[in-house]
Amino acid sequence: MGIWAKPVTHVCIIRSESLEVITVEMNRNVARITRQFGIAFSVLIAFLTTDASLGDEASPSNESPRIVNIVNFIRQCEPRIDWITEEVLYDTVVEQVKIMNKHQLRGTFLLQYDSLIDAKYQKLLKALPADQYEIGVWWEIPQPLVEHSGYKWRGRFRWDWHADVGFATGYSPAEREKLVDTYMAKFKKVFGYYPKSVGSWFIDAHTLKYMHDKYGIIASCNCKDQIGTDGYTMWGGYWNQAYYPSKKNAYMPAQNAKNQIPVPIFRMLGSDPIHQYDQGLGTNRQRVISLEPVYPKSGGDEKWCRWYFDEFINGASMGYAYTQAGQENSFTWKRMGEGYEMQMPMIAKMKAEGEVVVKTLGEAGLWFKDNYEVTPPTAVTALNDISDKKLKTVWFNSRFFRANLLWEKGTLRFRDIHVFDENVASDYLTKRGTTSRCNYYALPFLDGFRWSTAEFIAGLRFQTSSGEEIMGGDPVVDDSTKNELLVRWPTQKPKGEFVIKFTEQCASITFNGESKDGWLLEMTSQKDVKTPFVKVDDKKVSCVYEKAPYSVIADKGSFRKAAGADLQITPEGGSIKLDFSKR
Repeated sequence: MGIWAKPVTHVCIIRSESLEVITVEMNRNVARITRQFGIAFSVLIAFLTTDASLGDEASPSNESPRIVNIVNFIRQCEPRIDWITEEVLYDTVVEQVKIMNKHQLRGTFLLQYDSLIDAKYQKLLKALPADQYEIGVWWEIPQPLVEHSGYKWRGRFRWDWHADVGFATGYSPAEREKLVDTYMAKFKKVFGYYPKSVGSWFIDAHTLKYMHDKYGIIASCNCKDQIGTDGYTMWGGYWNQAYYPSKKNAYMPAQNAKNQIPVPIFRMLGSDPIHQYDQGLGTNRQRVISLEPVYPKSGGDEKWCRWYFDEFINGASMGYAYTQAGQENSFTWKRMGEGYEMQMPMIAKMKAEGEVVVKTLGEAGLWFKDNYEVTPPTAVTALNDISDKKLKTVWFNSRFFRANLLWEKGTLRFRDIHVFDENVASDYLTKRGTTSRCNYYALPFLDGFRWSTAEFIAGLRFQTSSGEEIMGGDPVVDDSTKNELLVRWPTQKPKGEFVIKFTEQCASITFNGESKDGWLLEMTSQKDVKTPFVKVDDKKVSCVYEKAPYSVIADKGSFRKAAGADLQITPEGGSIKLDFSKR
């Protein structure tokens, strides 16, 4: 078997026994060049002794596939808006199936229990080809599931979105298991097998582990990071892509295999990597900029979608990139149809050109488990901005921490840094939530949203020793070294280059140029913020957040408090190295 180096646009493999030709998807980078410059060529390779077998959904020839899940989840009722009837919801799913069939796209439909027991949905979904569609679980808790499990319904409507009623976190661990048993028994009776995937805006660790241990669930998905939307806050976690959750907390990535639930959780909805984070600064609720086709200024806008997918395909991502397309039927075809019909042929074209791989949620879960024993480091990179602000961003995730860099008007700052700890139990691990809201969180070292107002933006900024913000040019991001992300940023004053290296455990910043130690990192937040810093030593910042202790270590450089700032980090020999793995 030969090893192919870039560039390759189209590879044909000839089997010596049968001369069967199997087409392998085009390399995404050269495919883009082909479109832009009209280059048309192919490479034909004969394997005289090797039996090759690759299906339509084989990964692209590069080692960092761009994985798209099309996930649509189904509710039977929508009590919030009178005109959204059961028929409107059902017709929405019918239209989604039509478009996906038209473009021969694989996808996943996740069923809430009220739709699972509805004969219309049973007939529709059982008729779908099993080699194209996956049927799984949407884990919100409607009235029929509660009553069929022998419990009293506490909700205002047949489906109630309040967290203490409509989600498993509103029930005791024993009740959660009974709800799962009821759902799974009905699913198997309808479809003849147990589902492999479960999705929910948020799912608790007890439920997910029980679903895996008893019923063999292999993949899950939850909502993107958000604050206050619908009363659900999930903040500071593994940003996009997928992670193995802690056995104590389904939102918190585990650091060790023995303490993780072996079910990857994929982050849903395709957040705008540049602009989503800052939506609603100074408030307790974020607005949404995502791939969801219902939103006319993002997922429903062709220009935005082309920008989003271009950054998704071409941005440095390390091991792989991931996004989720699709939409819940509660938004209705009337509201999502135009955007959905625009997105599906766009995804089909990218798939045909080898730029993305379209998998079901279960297939993505299997791929993840085959490739990773623990949560891998990944990145999301967007160096082109659709807006006139010309912002650039890099997200880095690992099982130990996440960090976000943002370039704005020639300056650079860390916008966000959160630390992960598998020993931090969620509020719902052993007891039920009793309020209509839900809160999942990681451990902040820098929170650029919650520590900001509309007028004052928090951050960890690159400054000269005299306090001036450093100005520079365009960054270069390199993910060619396994498990390492390298960011190079040329600067004007002081003249030189910052090299920022992210590894699983650490972030290091080195300045190469004049006055190697004539710079520092300064963290500031708006005046009313109570930071988690309880003690600042030369080499260690000790923190407590929601009663959880944690720390950040300076392997190189030092911490100090300074007037007018929450924290300063000064270099040593031109470098700072922060370790986020020690607790």
